[in-house]
Amino acid sequence: MLFDSTVRKELARTFGATLVVILTIVLTMFLIRTVGQAASGAVAPQDVVLLLGYVALGHLPTMLALALFVSVVLALGRMYRDSEMAIWFASGVGLARFVRPVLRTTWPVLVVVGLLVLYAWPWGNRNSLELRDRYEQRGDLARVTPGVFQTSADGRRVFFVERDSADGVHARNVFILTQGSRGEAVTSARSGRLETQGEARFLVLDRGQRNEVDARSGERTLSSFERYRVLVSERAVHAAEALPPKAQSTAALLADPTPRHQAEVVWRLGLLFGAANLLLLGIGLAATNPRRASNWNLLFALFAFAVYYNLVNLSQAWVASAGLSMAAALLGVHGVACALALGLVWWRDHAAVLRLRPRAPRAGAPA
Repeated sequence: MLFDSTVRKELARTFGATLVVILTIVLTMFLIRTVGQAASGAVAPQDVVLLLGYVALGHLPTMLALALFVSVVLALGRMYRDSEMAIWFASGVGLARFVRPVLRTTWPVLVVVGLLVLYAWPWGNRNSLELRDRYEQRGDLARVTPGVFQTSADGRRVFFVERDSADGVHARNVFILTQGSRGEAVTSARSGRLETQGEARFLVLDRGQRNEVDARSGERTLSSFERYRVLVSERAVHAAEALPPKAQSTAALLADPTPRHQAEVVWRLGLLFGAANLLLLGIGLAATNPRRASNWNLLFALFAFAVYYNLVNLSQAWVASAGLSMAAALLGVHGVACALALGLVWWRDHAAVLRLRPRAPRAGAPA
């Protein structure tokens, strides 16, 4: 049918352009944040691209839902401004008739959103946590980059290595600044290497000097050494034993229905139900006056998306605090949103009829 094909082509074209814009903006923001974390020592520099991929994959359902919602509002809004909607309405096609072509066009994207939020979201979070934990659990010296001042995990030491070997064990021109309750000490050496004795690891410095300053008395002590050993607290890299709910699979969450696990399931299902409800809401919010060159409907739609997304997060918090059940949270938020969206579409369809319906004459009024 001409009507269905026209709506589907318009919606598909708008969805593609909207998704490209949203992905560009969001990925740029994630890239800046990830590079900042790598610069501060929170993640390994070589894992920036991989971590960015995991983060983007985890937030892709939200971006797809937003792109669907905005594309529906933009596509139907353009049809309102170009008076195409007036032609369809005059032909006997109501606004509710747009629900079927919109759902037929967007159902593959809704399936992708469901798969991403139920399976890709926990998988990406789990891999991101493993990358961060693996980097944090490395020793202080293992995180030192030649030519860069690097702070230890506890913030008490600062390392600087001018050049290291390919094996990562030997280094030249080592500088260590140690701060403690008694004072601070600056240790420098021409070369250094790592030695392992049992489970402990030591940094062995050759031909250097140590300058200590007492914080209480201000006394300075300068000493030279041929060999100096520093204990390095090296912890073995291990997988996280207790994963947070966002990194656990949906089946594992349902198998252990604690309030926190149920809250995570509510959030995941909430993104899927929210994406579907936003399509219906976008059909009703797309109405605009063709005589007014403004995009207030789009601004109002974005405000509605922000409110709805915050309600999804609030429902997760309500279930996590054991104050609300899963069924009540899903029905209370998404059931009400679906009813409001359908009511808005019905009101748009019957608003003109209600305005033109003749009023009954008042009692005593002349005929």
